[in-house]
Amino acid sequence: MDQAETLRKFGGSSRSETGPSPFILAVTSGKGGVGKSNVVSNLSCTLAQLGLSVLVMDADMGLGNIDILLGLTPSYNMEHVLNGQMRAKDILVEGPGGVRILAASSGVQELTNLTAEQKMVLVSELETMMDGVDVFLIDTGAGISSNVMYFNAMAQEVLIVVTPEPASITDAYALMKVSAIRYGGKRFKILLNTVKNQQEAHQIFSHLSMVTQRFLNLSLDMYGYVPLDPNVLKAIRQQKPVVQVFPHSQASRQFQQLAQKVREEMKIYRSRNTGGGRMFWRDFLNHTGPRN
Repeated sequence: MDQAETLRKFGGSSRSETGPSPFILAVTSGKGGVGKSNVVSNLSCTLAQLGLSVLVMDADMGLGNIDILLGLTPSYNMEHVLNGQMRAKDILVEGPGGVRILAASSGVQELTNLTAEQKMVLVSELETMMDGVDVFLIDTGAGISSNVMYFNAMAQEVLIVVTPEPASITDAYALMKVSAIRYGGKRFKILLNTVKNQQEAHQIFSHLSMVTQRFLNLSLDMYGYVPLDPNVLKAIRQQKPVVQVFPHSQASRQFQQLAQKVREEMKIYRSRNTGGGRMFWRDFLNHTGPRN
């Protein structure tokens, strides 16, 4: 039985058909070290402040760190779920503002390339957890591995975090290229992180957008930017989101605007997709593998 057929069985097993589907946003990057997980931690907290129910999955299965950024010490993580030792609902930990976190393991090389069986276990477990979730944030690993592409395919929208560093820009382009050619990806949102100001953010985005339009025929959406703010590093050292400890900082204001955008995206998605909870799985099953 192929993976898609098995997932269809899971998709029809227990979820309500009447509940609204969660809005699924994958936050990814071509290069590591661009602040992707910090973006997820702050965005999740800001969404919770808006009154939304937020579930976060650390999908960097072998090098997870979002629990560390939030000062959490989970007893179990996704390794225990994928190995069949625990249910996903039993490893949940609560973060700031009631955000629910599925933590990943760290230093487990075997999970950096999930098997088909592990992917089916993952989808089966996630399927039981979507009721009542407004926004499901997936913090992927960096790069173009099969895991990264798999989790990006699971989302309605993909947010790529880019910094002014040339390697970050080049790797972001490579990520979009592979996604577009092999997986049919067409929609990408760009978040410029650690930029000097709005002008620099627009300059970098314009350059990246021009190149992707010319060579990949893709249109990008500039979702926002986060300025280089010393308060971000101070918050990281405290293992807390900057939006919590420095709510009036420049970075926090940008995260608040970003959260507003995500909430509007969620409303639009739900207005267009009235098929209930199973729409999550139907969307995903249409993107279960690379194009030939």
